[in-house]
Amino acid sequence: MNREKTKSQILEGIISIIINAVLFALKFWAGMVTGSIALIADAWHTMSDSLSSVFVVFAAKLASRKPDKEHPFGHGRWEQISTIFIAFLLGIIAYEFLTGSIERFQNRESVTYGTLAVVVTVISIAMKTLLSLYAFYLGRKTENAIVKADGWHHLSDAFSSVVVLIGIIASMIAPQFWWMDSILGMICALLILYASYQIIKESITKLLGEEPEQDLIDEINIEAKKLYYDDLKLHHFHMHDYISQKELTLHIMLDKDITIENGHKVATDIENMIKEKFDMIATIHVEPLD
Repeated sequence: MNREKTKSQILEGIISIIINAVLFALKFWAGMVTGSIALIADAWHTMSDSLSSVFVVFAAKLASRKPDKEHPFGHGRWEQISTIFIAFLLGIIAYEFLTGSIERFQNRESVTYGTLAVVVTVISIAMKTLLSLYAFYLGRKTENAIVKADGWHHLSDAFSSVVVLIGIIASMIAPQFWWMDSILGMICALLILYASYQIIKESITKLLGEEPEQDLIDEINIEAKKLYYDDLKLHHFHMHDYISQKELTLHIMLDKDITIENGHKVATDIENMIKEKFDMIATIHVEPLD
């Protein structure tokens, strides 16, 4: 993991821990004062964000470690492992949110709130939305999957607070809308589950290895043929993303009468070009052109 990526991950994690701790205290206090179970539950949801952010900082430290004898490709994949952990945590929260909403609907439970709950919930929505946007910005800027995942976690907390706020307003202006809180809770839970699925899918794809995008393959072909235009065919591309570095394997087809020495030189020149222009370590298998 490069230095900018590590710094952004640690910074986002620390800011998240501080803000979530303050919001947890506010929500929990408001829940105790008003007697609202929903606000207290929402407070603990916010606390889960703090715990995941602690893991974000911890993972950044692990992923930034240099390669060693036991881990020659570095420790960058700690980022993907941590991302899966956060996505799993999101899934658990969504499940609890969904089952709780269904149970509340079945029991025809309504929620009673006060002005204090409105103020605290609005503050929570604003802060968590800003925090999620900040995490998404850093994630896009540094291509950091775990920071993006933490952004989704912040957004899930904002969603839950929106549900609470709508429930507050609905119960104040129309007591017959007792079901509003339950229905919106189910919708938000499904959105969180979908975000969790997308995060896990992306992380597992990178862990298992993936075929490079066609644009990258085309660019490598163009650059390779600038070096050796005649009788050169590149194919069988595979990408291995170790986060701290990327490994590319491919095959090239050369004239069958070329010497081993010349074939090795062609492969080495292309490997060096890929390292210089695309910042990837390439391993090339040479085949006879038939």
